[in-house]
Amino acid sequence: MQPIRQGDVILLWVDQTQGQKLSHLTLAEGEVTGHKHRISDGQAELYEENGTLYLRVLSETATLTHEEHNAISIPQGGWMVRIQREYEPKGWRYVAD
Repeated sequence: MQPIRQGDVILLWVDQTQGQKLSHLTLAEGEVTGHKHRISDGQAELYEENGTLYLRVLSETATLTHEEHNAISIPQGGWMVRIQREYEPKGWRYVAD
């Protein structure tokens, strides 16, 4: 399955989700604006293991929303959540949203 991208959040297909189940569905929160990439519709669960987030979409699809991006439909299954990074002369840094 192809990766799914919304702003600086990238979802990569995985066979299994793992880790401790979280009580929220926020995949990332903007450092500058406070806007959130979050699941707003559909059934899903979010897990964390060693600082990595895993999303499990239980319904046929779930909707990923953000205040500055178009909503995206995420298919059923497991997804690893990654945050885009960029290189600058001082080294790697996460993209600020």
